Amino acid sequence: METLKKNGSLETAIILSGGRSLRMGKNKAFLEIEGIPIIVRICTTLTQIFPDIIVIANETEPYARLGVKTYKDLIPDKGALGGLYTGLSYSMSPHAFVVASDMPYLNRRLIEWMLETVEDYDVVVPRTKEGLEPLHAIYSKSCLKSIQSILDQGKLRILDFYPLVKVRTLNEAELSSRDPAMVSFINVNTPEELSSLNKMKRAAVK
Repeated sequence: METLKKNGSLETAIILSGGRSLRMGKNKAFLEIEGIPIIVRICTTLTQIFPDIIVIANETEPYARLGVKTYKDLIPDKGALGGLYTGLSYSMSPHAFVVASDMPYLNRRLIEWMLETVEDYDVVVPRTKEGLEPLHAIYSKSCLKSIQSILDQGKLRILDFYPLVKVRTLNEAELSSRDPAMVSFINVNTPEELSSLNKMKRAAVK
């Protein structure tokens, strides 16, 4: 299904996969949950919503078999903020959904609802009990100038540019009504977390 904004423009999804995965010791995007690489799980969900999907990664070759566009950072060694800058630069739409490559349980219903909340905001970001979730959020291409300004100051946190733009925060009650188990925001950082997720029953994460 093609998702269209009210102005008729196609939507883009950006997968950030540039992290060094120091705690895991390997590329987290290709770790398997229930026998399926996380990056494949993410792409499977996103292709049901977005006609334009791009991956931002340090090495593009491993992602070639996914059938999506892959780009290296335009400004190297700037972490997730640099990846966001690159992704928005290549985005084909005014807004893009951005997600990290280690989040295996994306929820189509939640993402589609988030797209409906954009209006005239530059950022739409969930807030859970863990805090803001900047790597499961929607960003406008108009953020590029503000991101560049923050990068020029030597700052690398995505949250650092939020004060410069118009942000809508989605609260936990709104989120849980679309994703009752709140599994959309689970990510994998360590071998222990990977093992734990693989022991979960499938019904528990639906």
